[in-house]
Amino acid sequence: MYAVILLKGAQGYAREHWEHVPELVDYEGESYSLRAGPRQPLPTDREWEPVAVYAPDMLTEEEFQDLYQQYRPQVAELALKY
Repeated sequence: MYAVILLKGAQGYAREHWEHVPELVDYEGESYSLRAGPRQPLPTDREWEPVAVYAPDMLTEEEFQDLYQQYRPQVAELALKY
């Protein structure tokens, strides 16, 4: 299984668990592309699944990076070391 984080822009984010992580997905009627991962986090005090991060397909790389940084304090998986 993969821990999937979908960065939804101003609408927040969603956390899912999927068996596969395709390049493009339709989620709640919007097209999302795989932007980071899947990557296995380095060991911590708990076990983590490999993490994949999606964002709306229409975002540029710079916009994705800004969104990633915006949600990093709220989403534990985004703050892990890989």
